Amino acid sequence: MKAVLDACVLYPTVLREILQGAAAAGLYQPVFSDRILREWTLAAAKLGPGAQAVAEGEAALLRAAFPRGLTRERPEIEARLHLPDPNDLHVLATAIAAGADEIVTFNAGDFPGHVLAEEGLRRRDPDGFLWEMLSRHPETMARVVEEVRAKAERISGQKVELKPLLKRVRLFRLAKALSG
Repeated sequence: MKAVLDACVLYPTVLREILQGAAAAGLYQPVFSDRILREWTLAAAKLGPGAQAVAEGEAALLRAAFPRGLTRERPEIEARLHLPDPNDLHVLATAIAAGADEIVTFNAGDFPGHVLAEEGLRRRDPDGFLWEMLSRHPETMARVVEEVRAKAERISGQKVELKPLLKRVRLFRLAKALSG
């Protein structure tokens, strides 16, 4: 299964690392474009000095880890599409060009189901997307999420509880399923 990762799901570090971990475990193939990665790194700049440079380094690592995921921009596809927010046309065009199955995004209103269905695509919120992977591959997803939690704990130098960590990045169902 191929899934386009919209910039809004790459921005929160914990969410991005869980998505990357699931992809590295072979549960899906991530798809992105240079423009999607640029949107993410520009959004990171709002976090303060140096944040954009860090995000650019992380984007380079994402490209290196998933070279088949990088899809070149296709303005000719974009030109024939219509969405409520024209700034999101490139995301849909990337999905079509890559032959993706889904677009993972928080922006439900920007990607109407009927428009995506005409292109053979579905919109997925990240919580449902990852929860479904957990239901199909419980050990693998539990390991991926625990690795991200442990990394957050190492970086912060403090105990990091799983449920609040996942809730901060709007992964409510995943938090409930993994926290019992």
